Amino acid sequence: MNLFEKFEEPIMVLGEKLNNNKILRILRDAFMLAFPLTIFGSIMLVISNLPYLDKILSPEGLAMLQGMLGPASTATMSIATVFVTLGIGYYLSKDEGVDGLFGAAISFSSFLLLTPYEVPVDETGLMVSNVISIDRLGAKSMFVGILGSFFAAWLYAKIVKKNWVIKMPPSVPPAVSKSFVALIPAVLTLSVFLILRIIFSFTPWGNIHDFIYEIIQTPLIGLGKGVVPTIIAIFVIQVLWFFGLHGQIIINSVMEPIWGTLTLENLEAFKAGLDVPNVVTKQFIEIFTVSLGGTGMTLIVLIIVLTLMKSKQLKEVGKLALPAGIFNVNEPAIFGFPIVLNPAIVIPWILAPMVSTLVAYIAMSTGIVPKTTGVTVPWTTPVFISGMLATNSIRGGILQLVQMLVVGTIWFPFLKVWDKKNIQDEKEFESENL
Repeated sequence: MNLFEKFEEPIMVLGEKLNNNKILRILRDAFMLAFPLTIFGSIMLVISNLPYLDKILSPEGLAMLQGMLGPASTATMSIATVFVTLGIGYYLSKDEGVDGLFGAAISFSSFLLLTPYEVPVDETGLMVSNVISIDRLGAKSMFVGILGSFFAAWLYAKIVKKNWVIKMPPSVPPAVSKSFVALIPAVLTLSVFLILRIIFSFTPWGNIHDFIYEIIQTPLIGLGKGVVPTIIAIFVIQVLWFFGLHGQIIINSVMEPIWGTLTLENLEAFKAGLDVPNVVTKQFIEIFTVSLGGTGMTLIVLIIVLTLMKSKQLKEVGKLALPAGIFNVNEPAIFGFPIVLNPAIVIPWILAPMVSTLVAYIAMSTGIVPKTTGVTVPWTTPVFISGMLATNSIRGGILQLVQMLVVGTIWFPFLKVWDKKNIQDEKEFESENL
């Protein structure tokens, strides 16, 4: 048994367990519920903040444009926690075999029961009642939404499965019958959350939002936005992919709440015209890693293979993989070369993305390149374009090109060795078949 075989089985087992974990799967699906909505909000935000727009429009015209398009991002990206609570409630309820629609509604209502209905007017402490601050529906309350909706949907499902429900005769329309089935579970679940709200009103925090934000969310975010955890995440993604497991899905399922919250913090700062605070966000992970040709940043590898290598096998795979690689889909390269379980290229496969990500982190943390604005850019957007859109600056696109150069430099000597071996194998095969 060689070294790779010793590591393969435990990594495969761990990866499969994480990939099939119900909580992580539901959380991943819930975040995807907001994807089309945030894309719409992102497009409008990009349009209203195009570079040099202030040179084209008058201050009044620019303010009018931003005022007209601003609600698009507020109604989608700024209230992402709303969609997450609905998604968790729906998918968890469906997984438990109960009505998903009522599960979503109960989870969202439970979240609102925990939410403060007061907003400070000024620094004197004067409060306005019966209103919800937008930040209570976005980044600041992401963990409350996640934890609360999981608990609410779970409790609702358990009560339904215990048959504590009102059953109607078969002649009653289905919509009415389902409402009565959900009645008692909804009342009991929401009562629990109302009690939680009352209990926390007597604590120093005043509400569960500020408690979780201070005790749980802030420490986790502080840990997740650091360069070391980010590089470790990239390392694990590459190792999982090397053994044929979808590293992005597995790691993103765990890190999504943290990266998503950091993204929303950047978005709120960008919309307010303030300095964007975070380097590591969901967009940083996607646009400055995946959007350079897919997992492992292999677009430059395909270009080197097609222009500088001579092996027929490598070139044929490169030709087939390049069109998909331009749009950051690189399964043809991963399984075609192959990269999976290929010890000849394990070093550049793991090392290059880590070094390239570190370069991007240093560039943004030092101010050479603007940080990501929080705008959602589809990961399939081609390189350079995605970098510009994510940072609202041409420097973001240039950074991607620099990253590709770094990746290519690390890969090149290994590709030369690989190419030489393939050429030798091809010659031997041809001589044997003459």
